[in-house]
Amino acid sequence: MKIEGVNNLLPNPIQQQKSKELSDESFGNTISGFINDVNNSQIDSQNKIQDFVNGKGVELHEVMVIGEQAKTNLALLMEIRNKALDMYKELTRIQI
Repeated sequence: MKIEGVNNLLPNPIQQQKSKELSDESFGNTISGFINDVNNSQIDSQNKIQDFVNGKGVELHEVMVIGEQAKTNLALLMEIRNKALDMYKELTRIQI
């Protein structure tokens, strides 16, 4: 039976520093990236629809799938916006 040291049980400061560096990304950068992703999915959906209409070998199910993905991404973005506005309103109400 192999006995391991207690070093494995203690937090590793190097590992904690790496995780802190990764989490330093600001909320604004995260939201901006997500908005860009949603915009790209909308553009991809429009391009796929155009390819389908022009008969460029795109199947209907591909158009439907990418369209639903774009719709879901937009709905998620709108919910995030709504929650952020609710949070802002609540914070301003508390400060009064």
